[in-house]
Amino acid sequence: MKKLRIAQFVPPFIELPPKKYGGAELIAHYLTEGLVKRGHKVTLFASGDSKTHAKLMSLFPKALYWEGTSWQDPFSPLLHSISCFEKAKEFDIIHNHSHYWGLCFSALVKTKVVTTYHGDFNTALKAKDARAKILKKFKHAPIVSISNSQRKVKGLRLNFIATIYNGIDTAQFQFKEKPGRYLAWMGRITPKKGLLEAIEIAKRTSTPLKIAAKIDKNYQPDVEFYNKQVKPLINRKKIKYIGEIGGYKQKSDFLKNAVALLNPIKWEEPFGLVMVEAMACGTPVIVFDRGSAREVVKHKKTGFVIKTISQAEKAVKDIGKINRSDCRAWAVKMFDKERMIEQYEKLYYNIA
Repeated sequence: MKKLRIAQFVPPFIELPPKKYGGAELIAHYLTEGLVKRGHKVTLFASGDSKTHAKLMSLFPKALYWEGTSWQDPFSPLLHSISCFEKAKEFDIIHNHSHYWGLCFSALVKTKVVTTYHGDFNTALKAKDARAKILKKFKHAPIVSISNSQRKVKGLRLNFIATIYNGIDTAQFQFKEKPGRYLAWMGRITPKKGLLEAIEIAKRTSTPLKIAAKIDKNYQPDVEFYNKQVKPLINRKKIKYIGEIGGYKQKSDFLKNAVALLNPIKWEEPFGLVMVEAMACGTPVIVFDRGSAREVVKHKKTGFVIKTISQAEKAVKDIGKINRSDCRAWAVKMFDKERMIEQYEKLYYNIA
């Protein structure tokens, strides 16, 4: 079968692979490298400090986040988008990971464009800006959902052409049968991720909680949330903040030694990569029943999908009923990167 000319179009804010936080960037990295190994001619549009075996194209030598550029900056992504789509004739397909930028430019080129949207559509539709107008205008553009729950869009029918779960390199995550004695929380410190709820669960169960998390220094609301609401609750004995972590070894060491991962999310999260990383280490997940939770976690098999803090409290007490080997097996079966890459490759051929 003829090999394809593929553009992977990724925002220039975080390098690939991400040094620490960056779920969408990690997925785009796995996909890019996997497609190169399969013989496709891949061009990656990302920040200049990205590491890849694909052809790298970038207007920016360093990831914009590390340069202090806000995610709200509209002009840098605009230039980045032009650099990709002005070369559209060179590709059989453009894979857009840049949400609205790629959707807008897709109407101006004849090359096939498919979008993987790494956020929640309903949040975008409620926003008091142009995001809702863009989604409505380009509702016929082909979109890959990263969970079936992501397809539940209120008041708008989008053109979902496939559901492909995010995948990780499960071989790099170390399994551990007997964990330590703490609960884990990992992610970005922002209200909707449920850190305050995780702290409350840890307090109610008298279980130490370790927090490995990013504070977005370029986003003032998150900085204020940490300083005013989270920081006063931190103490060295029971609630410990260890900072942002990254890389397979750091993540594995943190997750495999946890009794469970707490993920009391307060939004319709479309996937939740941290849950897969935890299960790959054998660590069960306690997650609020929002978004894709029931697709990623098998209730009472690889963790507990619950609705309240009281139910989470009981889940912590029952966590010994979960077989950690089942957690690992589920992650490998459903969420390994090779499965994801193969599904995207088949989709590209169907489209192109």
